Amino acid sequence: MKVIKTAVSAAAFALLATTAAWAVEGTVKKIDESAGKVTLEHGPIKSLGMDEGMTMVFKAGDPAMLKSVKVGDKVNFEADRVNGQITVTKIQKN
Repeated sequence: MKVIKTAVSAAAFALLATTAAWAVEGTVKKIDESAGKVTLEHGPIKSLGMDEGMTMVFKAGDPAMLKSVKVGDKVNFEADRVNGQITVTKIQKN
C-alpha cells in the first residue's frame, strides 16, 4: 500500500511540475468573442521562443473559454502553435 501511495504522489508531483513549467502569467486586456480572440499582456513564453514579455492577440483554442475571464483579470494560461497560429489552449483566473 505504501508503494502505491508513493507512486501516486510522485505522479501528481510530476504532473504539477509539468503544468507549472508551461503556465504563463498574464493580464486580460481585451476580449473579442465574435472573433474568438483574446489580447493578453504576458511574461516570457519560453516554449514558443518568446524570451520577453509583451502584449499580443491570441486565438482561443475553444472560444467558450473566453466566457470564463474578463478584461482586467490576472490569469495563468498555456499557449501553443495550432495550425500555424499561436493559440491559447488553457486559461484560468488567478
